[in-house]
Amino acid sequence: MRDAPPRANIFARMAGTAYIAGIGGELTDMGAGRASMRLPWSERLVGDPETGIVHGGVITGCLDHCCGIAVASALRNPMPFATLDLRIDYMKAAAPQAEILFEAECLKVTHEIAFARGLAWQQARDMPIALCTGTFMLIRGAPFPNLPETPDG
Repeated sequence: MRDAPPRANIFARMAGTAYIAGIGGELTDMGAGRASMRLPWSERLVGDPETGIVHGGVITGCLDHCCGIAVASALRNPMPFATLDLRIDYMKAAAPQAEILFEAECLKVTHEIAFARGLAWQQARDMPIALCTGTFMLIRGAPFPNLPETPDG
């Protein structure tokens, strides 16, 4: 039986995905079913040039990614998974020209599904921009991309 790859390897890979690199995001923490990210403001992420507010799709993508990282850190053995459902509740518009912070936690992992929730915020964690809940389908028996296979997935 092979040991699961170190969490640092997974952290490094998920921190360097094409999506995160492309938007200039940064994975700041991962472990024990939790993850956090930051997204510095950039003019190329703006949805409305008149307001300078980051596009909602960028926030949705970051929440999905952050929840996925939380799920990955909660799994005993790394395996691929896919977002089944992601509900986003936008509470208010993001402040223009300000970084956005993201946090997520994996609430439960069953044999086939993982459940997570997350939030996006700026000035104060208790005044979120958006909240999300997500379900992720675990793909047991398939190798985690570019990582050694484990016997039971």
